[in-house]
Amino acid sequence: MIRNYIKTAWRNLQKNGTYSFLNIFGLTIGIVCASLIFLWVEDEVGYDDFNTKKDNLYYVRVNQKYDTYTATFGSTPGLLGPAMQKEIPGIANTCRTSEGPVELLFTIGDKPIYASGKFAEPSIFKMFTLPFVEGNAETAFKELYSIVITEKTAEKFFGETKNVVGKSIKVNNEYDFVVTGVIKDIPENSTLQMDWVIPFQIFFDQSPWLKSWGNNSLSTYVELKPGVDPASINKQLYNFIQGREPRSIARPFLWNMSQWHLYDQFENGKPTGGGRIEYVNLFSIIAWIILLIACINFMNLSTARSEKRAREVGVRKVLGAEKRGLVVQFISEALLLAAFAAIIAIVVIVLVLPAFNMLVEKQLSLDYNIQKHLAVLFSITVACGLIAGSYPALYLSSFKPVSVLKGLGLKQGGNETIRKGLVVFQFTISIMLIIGTIIIYQQIQHVKDRPLGMDKENLIVTDVVGDIAKHYSSIKQELLATGNVENVALSDHNTLYGGNNTNGLTWEGKAPGANILVSTRYVTPGFMETSGIKIMEGRDFRPNDDLDTINLNVIITKSFEKILGDGSAIGKVIRYDGDPNETTATVVGVANDYVYGNMYGKPDPVLFVCTAPKNTATMYIRTKAQSDTRQTMDQIETIMKEGNSAYPFNYTFVDEQFNRMFLSEMLIGKLSRIFALLAIIISCLGLFGLAAHTVERKTKEIGIRKVLGSSVAGIASLLSKDFVKLVAVSCLIAFPLGWWIMGNWLKDYSYRIDIEWWIFILAGVLALLIAVLTISFQAIKAAIANPVDSLRTE
Repeated sequence: MIRNYIKTAWRNLQKNGTYSFLNIFGLTIGIVCASLIFLWVEDEVGYDDFNTKKDNLYYVRVNQKYDTYTATFGSTPGLLGPAMQKEIPGIANTCRTSEGPVELLFTIGDKPIYASGKFAEPSIFKMFTLPFVEGNAETAFKELYSIVITEKTAEKFFGETKNVVGKSIKVNNEYDFVVTGVIKDIPENSTLQMDWVIPFQIFFDQSPWLKSWGNNSLSTYVELKPGVDPASINKQLYNFIQGREPRSIARPFLWNMSQWHLYDQFENGKPTGGGRIEYVNLFSIIAWIILLIACINFMNLSTARSEKRAREVGVRKVLGAEKRGLVVQFISEALLLAAFAAIIAIVVIVLVLPAFNMLVEKQLSLDYNIQKHLAVLFSITVACGLIAGSYPALYLSSFKPVSVLKGLGLKQGGNETIRKGLVVFQFTISIMLIIGTIIIYQQIQHVKDRPLGMDKENLIVTDVVGDIAKHYSSIKQELLATGNVENVALSDHNTLYGGNNTNGLTWEGKAPGANILVSTRYVTPGFMETSGIKIMEGRDFRPNDDLDTINLNVIITKSFEKILGDGSAIGKVIRYDGDPNETTATVVGVANDYVYGNMYGKPDPVLFVCTAPKNTATMYIRTKAQSDTRQTMDQIETIMKEGNSAYPFNYTFVDEQFNRMFLSEMLIGKLSRIFALLAIIISCLGLFGLAAHTVERKTKEIGIRKVLGSSVAGIASLLSKDFVKLVAVSCLIAFPLGWWIMGNWLKDYSYRIDIEWWIFILAGVLALLIAVLTISFQAIKAAIANPVDSLRTE
């Protein structure tokens, strides 16, 4: 029986080649899109799953309440981890690490290589799943100047991954470290990323501020004992820091590893339940919608050609076929089509996966968990077959043999309504995707084009390493002497990303109990001019402003000036609360506000302090706009290496840094454009097939109209108008839905565009134009056909 169904299905596919191709091609696109999206979703949802203790691992975050909002940070005091483990029952282990990626220079022989990693306590190897391929966790940090590296790093350093334990590496051209272990490469979908691990004690000893409960400067991780309720630990943590530093406003809490990547969004101190998960949900929905659009094509084309199969159904029923058997046959045909589409889809996925990986900046692979991937692909194929074949099967199997064989025709009313509804659904989704694509692009450009308050063009940033600070004055003069460099200055932090902040500032007129967070930046004279931040009032820093470290001259931003009270801030004095040295900061200049950290947020108040080069970490070099980029960079590299030959010259253009801050949004924009295009292509395949079927049904009518004098344009218009009406209805449904969905999406951004009316007009016109072009091919082909040939069909 099954064999007979397959034979019949195969013959039907061969007989209706064009329609079979349209169905298979549409399903193939749908399966490819869905499969690629689900590979991406699998990678996102699987973040940190390689850690066997994932359910019991936590990151300590802190809430800090200020006058108008509560901010959530990941920085914690240096003494917090050991105190928690000692005093709070239920904590199995803690681990302190440096914040963010730390880039160091490693020299192996005469080969210098930069690599990023972390300073961490030995407990990192017990808490996180970091399997050793050489060495072991127990002895890895037995000696202070030890280093554990990944296999990839070992290959980079030594050209091999084995027999590297015991080898020596010079770090930052100062200290000799011995490799005591090699761990497996950390999966790319891991929140914790590092090429190397160095004992935390070195970092702790070199950072005296870590010994204060009032400074939040590192990351703390916690492992709870099995069965311990994190809520009970959070209650004990609430006043934990205040018990040691009453002036602190930091309220620590535990944040489980399962939420680090997908749900890491906080508002006013509370998790919103949003974050990366919103993109995962969005594209999962899009995957199923594209599959559904492909299935709708199958339904439409199958039911549209029902007259071709009516006599077959009638004969089968007369010969004793039951409705159930007919349903199974037609669903078998749909499953066979889906199977063909799946086979082709696998080939397409293999071919396009490298390009997709470049687009999403991942290393997705079908080889990983191949059984699971095949199971998902099989499920998608079956789902497509059942969804696509269910309605046509029920519809075709319901024909009455007497009516069919007598030639009384088929009742098309209900079927036509459903078919039109499905076309409307397809184009409603397509138009909504067009609207979404336009708005996402506009929002990204809106933020990228917003006034930053600084000039990111022709600006280069490099790290202050080796002897750069020591020879800064001469390096600056040499750079300026090239004629291609406009200005040079140093800073303690990257200007775009942010830096240190404090709530420990006070001034005359500050309200009692007021809690205001102010960012602090330590810079050298010339920084304002180099970065493009304008002095609005007062003066810029002078060369001798860095000499007095007790009576400081400072520059503040406009938003800070407003906080200080009415009138000009020039001459006002700011003090450091609780400072035993009674340091004062006199405002000598007011700069414009500039955007940093959160590109969608409002500029926070900033205080600039003039400092000596030795206290900085970042160099900014502004080149002249008319200079030749390649020649200028060669000159800069030569000068930087002259006094710092042991360090390779690494640099980044600030405008590239800026663009990297929008990777998620840009990815969403690119994917939405691709999926919108594919959804339209699939919809147009169905429209093309329906138009061909309509022309086929009206062959005689077209011939008679031509004989009676109808023009080509008139006939083409007649055949197209019904389809254009359906697309117009789709527009009317898609416009309010698109406005509502994208309006909710934009609410997540404080700095956002307004949705303009012309976006909907443009989306509607594009959809109508695409539909008309699709239909016109068949309509014009029928209109220009010889009427004699048309009438001979009877």
